[in-house]
Amino acid sequence: MHKAVSQPIGIDLTAAVTALVDGSPAILTVPARDLSFEACALPSGPFAPLRHRTLELGLRGFVEDQTGFRLGYIEQLYTFGDRGRHATAPSSAPHVMSIGYLALTRDDDESDKTDDEAPWSWQNWYRFFPWEDWRSGRPAILDEAIMPALNAWLDSDAGDEPPGRSLSRASRVALAFGDGSDEGGSAWDEERVLERYELIYEAGLAQEASRDGRSAHKGLVEASIGQPMVLDHRRILATAIARLRGKMKYRPVVFELMPQSFTLTGLQSAVEAIAGRRLHKQNFRRLVDKAGLVEPTGSTTQATGGRPAALYRFRYDVVAERPSAGLRFGQPVVR
Repeated sequence: MHKAVSQPIGIDLTAAVTALVDGSPAILTVPARDLSFEACALPSGPFAPLRHRTLELGLRGFVEDQTGFRLGYIEQLYTFGDRGRHATAPSSAPHVMSIGYLALTRDDDESDKTDDEAPWSWQNWYRFFPWEDWRSGRPAILDEAIMPALNAWLDSDAGDEPPGRSLSRASRVALAFGDGSDEGGSAWDEERVLERYELIYEAGLAQEASRDGRSAHKGLVEASIGQPMVLDHRRILATAIARLRGKMKYRPVVFELMPQSFTLTGLQSAVEAIAGRRLHKQNFRRLVDKAGLVEPTGSTTQATGGRPAALYRFRYDVVAERPSAGLRFGQPVVR
């Protein structure tokens, strides 16, 4: 009989705080607590039951202490607890599990962020996931680096399939990345952000995988596959992106990121930036009109540089009118 070995458990609360900064989706980052791995970190801290009445209150306190931001919309994502998250920690240290959260804010929200030397910063989503931005067409990094490396990984004798998988590696790659036959990207599902990152990590193609003891494929330059993050923060961010992309189709969460008044063009640009793909202008306008999510303010703006554009605001009554109030945008624009 094997003797049970116990290990203390620690709980980290980690926030993927998202805002639209200069029209692009950005994530709030702070200096890494683990300086042995040069990478960005999300705001996080240990949950202390004697000090924090709830997990959410603990998270809000950490974010405000570290960045000055008082969070509005927040939801729990997932609990991450794989071994290897703290690769440099001694074996006697607690095994840390992280509870990830998605939080939405506005870049112009009031906070204690006037110090030019503040330790936090906004980082564009697509620095960490450059293959997820299809607004200018199929990202070159897919054909230049990712797909050749994944195909080589599939062709190699990289070991047996992980246990418990209902699909083969080849099937998972095809589902996550598409078959590459359609340059318009119709086979690409923008919500499979986490599946794509997990495959890149599993194949040893991310710097985090190398840190955790996985060997990268010899034909790949690790630095070309997005910026790394500490622990499994990039996995948490991938989960947050996927959640927001999916949720804005049936909940009006995109308006948590918009200013109080906006143009329809600005709203479309925001949705495209989050989804990572272009939408047909007239179809989008009809969708917004049919959904009844916005109403005109009666004012206009010339900030667009052309003719005065009408300003709109979110109709808060829509949440009470029906349970599923989102922007079910259709197929992407083929470029």
